[in-house]
Amino acid sequence: MHALSPLPGPVDLAERYAYPSAGPWLRANMITSLDGAAQREGRSGGLGNAADRHLFSVLRGLADVIVVGAGTVRAEGYGPVEPGAGWAGLRAGRTPVPPLAVVSRSLDLDFDAPIFTAAAPRTIVLAPAAAGPARLRAARAAADVIVAGDDTLDFAAALGELAARGHRRMLCEGGPAVLARLIADGLLDELCLTLSPQLLAGHPARILNGPPIPVPPELTLAHALRDEDFLFLRYARSR
Repeated sequence: MHALSPLPGPVDLAERYAYPSAGPWLRANMITSLDGAAQREGRSGGLGNAADRHLFSVLRGLADVIVVGAGTVRAEGYGPVEPGAGWAGLRAGRTPVPPLAVVSRSLDLDFDAPIFTAAAPRTIVLAPAAAGPARLRAARAAADVIVAGDDTLDFAAALGELAARGHRRMLCEGGPAVLARLIADGLLDELCLTLSPQLLAGHPARILNGPPIPVPPELTLAHALRDEDFLFLRYARSR
């Protein structure tokens, strides 16, 4: 395996994690402890190290859009996407940062929060029609809204609309319920998984939170990188 460093080194992360030229392509980026915990003290950030944070930034810089659940936005304290070091080269011909696309069934969101008021480009909201006319009006005043599905979000239709708007390189940052739905619906193309050298026990969330997947996807290990005792695994869907 090659060494992964948070500083420029022998591994060109942008090249190793480049999206396929044909698209659209949906990638997820998650982290887990050795015993399967996706969070430490309620947040995923407690599991990472500097190299994981660097890779997190590179993956964001490569993406056209970042898909994330409303629960993760609240738990992780999401704000507007900020450009990372070296992003200018990653985003030639695109906006300086990718927009966030927040998944919310109820639209119980704080539309006065910076994630909406200070975001450029404008934050996108993905919601079903069941969110209701009043909440949809409030959302449209603060964000670009994609309505897909009736009672629950139709993820395939929502991602299709994102792709139609030019967001073909998609990055999902969770949470576990959103990721479980995407996999159950057969929409995930790639999983980037950081394996943190921690053992936590207890009953924390895993990277997937949902009913058993009837037909689990077949994933192939594309590469495995290492930084100290952290492993950075990239699995792609078998075609």
